[in-house]
Amino acid sequence: MAHPTVAVLERNLTVYRRVWRASVMSSFVLPVLFLLSIGLGVGGYVGEVGGVDYLAWIVPGVLAVTAFQMAVGECTYAVLGDFKWVRSYHAMRATPVAIRDMIAGWLLYILLRVEIAVVVFLGVTAAFGALRSPWALVTPLIAGLLALSVAAPVTAFAATIEHDTYFALLFRFVMIPSTLFAGVFFPVEQLPDVIKPLAYASPLWHAVELCRAATLGGAPPWPVLLHVAYLAAFAVAGLAWAGRAFRARLQD
Repeated sequence: MAHPTVAVLERNLTVYRRVWRASVMSSFVLPVLFLLSIGLGVGGYVGEVGGVDYLAWIVPGVLAVTAFQMAVGECTYAVLGDFKWVRSYHAMRATPVAIRDMIAGWLLYILLRVEIAVVVFLGVTAAFGALRSPWALVTPLIAGLLALSVAAPVTAFAATIEHDTYFALLFRFVMIPSTLFAGVFFPVEQLPDVIKPLAYASPLWHAVELCRAATLGGAPPWPVLLHVAYLAAFAVAGLAWAGRAFRARLQD
């Protein structure tokens, strides 16, 4: 018998095998099209940012935001649905699968989805000559840490609510502002001073800066270990919250 965590991962992969076609556009095609339209199209008017052409500057941001949006999107309706409508987690609870296995198996599935999309995206950008340093090879690790730091708390959030209308608030007031103001499209230094702390508080900003330092061969604005520690703290806090949320939800 497979380890319970592996069994949960296999279950999620089996479900995804039936619906994978619906995610091809958002996971693989749209990021590449976005890169071409913004990086090459708009980049022709922008010119250089920080001494490098706009395409090379925006690539790490698009890579990180792809992982960020995938992690947020995958951990909303799917988690709530498995609690409220499908009740898959209740079925798992009646087996030797522990709550930690449910969470670990789910997050492993998210990491696998994100890593595949990131590696494909990285290969496309390399073909366009947008990677300026061999350190770009560590960006999948950064994207994985970002995905975990986002997926864990969003999974916990989805496990605590009863109505999917709350997801609109999550998308509108968390995901979209983070995407726009976390240094993906322009330097955070251009933001008003009152807004900058909100950008620094976003896990996405830390991942964008790490990815940018890796692809361009420079140094991030904060020490690398500080960026990594911030993302890891989000992941640990999210895991703790998810554990409590799953236990409370599975008592009914």
